[in-house]
Amino acid sequence: TAHGATDIGRKRESNQDQFLVARLNHSMSIAATSLQWGGQSRLYGADRAQLLMVADGMGGHAAGERASSIAVDHMIRQLLNNDQWLLQMDDQHEQDFVDALKELLQDTHAAILSASAEDREQEGMGTTLTMAYVIWPRVYVAHAGDSRCYLIRDGEAEQLTTDHTLARQMVEAGGLKPEDEAGSKFSNVLWNVLGGHANGELIAEVRRAELQNGDTIILCSDGLHRYLDADLLVDLVDDMDDPRMICERLIEHANDQGGEDNITVVVSQPEGKQDRDSGESTSEFLEETGESAEIRSTDIDIVMESDDNPATDLAADETLPEF
Repeated sequence: TAHGATDIGRKRESNQDQFLVARLNHSMSIAATSLQWGGQSRLYGADRAQLLMVADGMGGHAAGERASSIAVDHMIRQLLNNDQWLLQMDDQHEQDFVDALKELLQDTHAAILSASAEDREQEGMGTTLTMAYVIWPRVYVAHAGDSRCYLIRDGEAEQLTTDHTLARQMVEAGGLKPEDEAGSKFSNVLWNVLGGHANGELIAEVRRAELQNGDTIILCSDGLHRYLDADLLVDLVDDMDDPRMICERLIEHANDQGGEDNITVVVSQPEGKQDRDSGESTSEFLEETGESAEIRSTDIDIVMESDDNPATDLAADETLPEF
């Protein structure tokens, strides 16, 4: 199962975050048949994968909201047009898949830059984007910015993404102590986002992790993770098995701590068909490199047509597939 929610927070006048929770499968549209199917015109195959996204927009005059909307919308449409690998995965085709993910992020980056150039009021708009593609028993995470993806297992949380901030670069270069990173004035300065004032190509980070039954995947914007570390995240959610309740608890925690920014959380608890032997998490990078708060939450289906024309039917649903 999976769920997502976003909240305006306590201080912002608008919400510039976007998120997506989707399940992916094949579908067939019936044009005509002699069978008696009670007027049913579409058949659906078994659910095959989950698609999760969080985008945190930035820019004035509603530009941040537009940038994050473009990012999620563009990613969905391009993914649907590349379904040759979207619903199946094997080692032989993994590198093609990873290369396609990187190209997709860079193409989305270019789309935002193009939209920004057409409207002076939205010049410089940008967004983070963190996407998790779950196809059992693996999760592939594509990422740019400082939104995060966590994998929680056996009482421990592993951050599967790198914060693309100057503060993180300073820590990695030895110029800043890790314990001083969160409080640094450079912790909110991003060097890698989709759109923005970038002069070159986006650096697309892609990482793969092996999944086990009982794992929890959490995507969130910095409106949440600024108020917690990995240990506190585990303390807040480790006793819960309902993604909707986890989202609500984490948003409540961020607002209780001040709610300085928009807060967006996506939670998935995918299940495999059989238990795996090892209890250890394994992951690797696959590249070099003013009103009262209102919670919005949506889960959708994304289906692939059996012909060359991708469907984009979006049907409300709160339960995602067990793998």
